[in-house]
Amino acid sequence: MSSENADAGREPEESSSVPQESSVWDVVVVGAGPAGASAAYAAAVAGRRVLLLEKADIPRYKTCGGGIIGFSRDSLPPGFELPLKDRIHAVTFSLNGKLSRTRRSRRMLFGLINRPEFDAGLVEEAQKAGAELRTGATVTRVEQHGPAVPDRRTVAVVLAGGETLLARAVVGADGSAGRIGAHVGVKLDQVDLGLEAEIPVPGTVAEDWAGRVLIDWGPMPGSYGWVFPKGDTLTVGVISARGDGAGTKRYLEDFVGRLGLAGFEPTISSGHLTRCRSDDSPLSRGRVVVCGDAAGLLEPWTREGISFALRSGRLAGEWAVRIAESHDAVDARRQALNYAFAIKAGLGVEMSVGRRMLRLFERRPGILHAVLTGFRPAWNAFAGITRGTTSLAELVRSHPLAQRALHAMDRQGTDRVSPRP
Repeated sequence: MSSENADAGREPEESSSVPQESSVWDVVVVGAGPAGASAAYAAAVAGRRVLLLEKADIPRYKTCGGGIIGFSRDSLPPGFELPLKDRIHAVTFSLNGKLSRTRRSRRMLFGLINRPEFDAGLVEEAQKAGAELRTGATVTRVEQHGPAVPDRRTVAVVLAGGETLLARAVVGADGSAGRIGAHVGVKLDQVDLGLEAEIPVPGTVAEDWAGRVLIDWGPMPGSYGWVFPKGDTLTVGVISARGDGAGTKRYLEDFVGRLGLAGFEPTISSGHLTRCRSDDSPLSRGRVVVCGDAAGLLEPWTREGISFALRSGRLAGEWAVRIAESHDAVDARRQALNYAFAIKAGLGVEMSVGRRMLRLFERRPGILHAVLTGFRPAWNAFAGITRGTTSLAELVRSHPLAQRALHAMDRQGTDRVSPRP
């Protein structure tokens, strides 16, 4: 039996106590970040009764650079107005503080947002579409068989305090350490530590950064840092493989110091673990599907996750509607497997190429830096990815030279330079 739907053949027998239709939600979405809000919107637009659960109050802070690339913009609800803090037309690349070079573009490369406003706006769109929001709701578990489940078509969502909600389908979007991913059995093979500071700066400093970001290839294998300007605040962060937290912290401190920002007090300093799924990790179990961080869906090289959250969330919401409409376990299983196929055929391919790019970057960061700063077609490719006119996977498929470079790296070995716990 496929691991994508391990509960398909062992749902409970019909109970004599059948719930009233009005007491059963068509779709319950757990988590109101970009993935969950997108899933709730997609299911609500289809005319289904949708409940969106969030354990925190909205808006709430999330550790995130806040870059909105073309694929993210294309995945937003129609008419959604991005709360952009800046529009980026230039990128400065450096190699651990050295060999800096700035590349510019007449057209906008990508936009920058603050997550609290962005996420709240997406939730509002889901509510306008008909979804009901409930904050302060912590999910402790989901059950697909047992006394809490009244029939074959129902999933029980149990909240802290013991309240039980019933649904025809559940979408897990509660983050990489959430309950729903654990229920599905999501497996992770890359974990990274990101550290970030929100640093208010004087107008003269903010003006110097307006419209330009910095990307610094870091001292540890696979690490890099960034500066994202958002008006009078700079979002400064670094990311590297989990396992050397002290080294990652030193990198951030050194990074902030050489930027001349050490004298400014951050309003927020935070950390976050990003987790990528393994290729064989399930995306569903019974009538439950996962998306976004809960599914381990993000780009392995850059660890960009917003576009993956928006795209996978929309697909999860659409397929959850089909699962909710399924009258037996066989059809529910079919719909869940179709969702998994849609994810793997699109985002899965991008992740596969991203993993290979990460291996190349870990071994040869200087080569990538030289290519991006000195080879115009590489810069044009970077610009195309940020604008959403192409993807990393499409570039590799269409450029034999890129394919040969990645194959050469594959022949050198597939192990990570730094073991991933």
